[in-house]
Amino acid sequence: MVTLDTVFELLQDERRRYTLYYLYERDGPVSVRELVETIDEWEDDPSGYQNSLSTFEEIAVELKHVHLPRTAEVEFIQYDPDQGLIQVQGSPRQFDALITVARLIEKPDQ
Repeated sequence: MVTLDTVFELLQDERRRYTLYYLYERDGPVSVRELVETIDEWEDDPSGYQNSLSTFEEIAVELKHVHLPRTAEVEFIQYDPDQGLIQVQGSPRQFDALITVARLIEKPDQ
């Protein structure tokens, strides 16, 4: 069983929240590349300065080495680094409620 503290720790970082928002909306596994592309779009700087290959690579490295392994520590997130796939499956109601509210407040895709 996941604790409320664990859910809040997962939601503490913006890229990890974006990861969880995206995964929560999908039914089944998501490729890391697809996830990186989405986060890159959601973080898009309207001035166009940040949208570059280096930003894309930075997001990919940070996800692969920090955020995806951290999220996979909870039992309802499965991450397969060899295949580059991650998914949310069987999440508890507490997580469902908090991730829904957080996404509504933050609105990363707008």
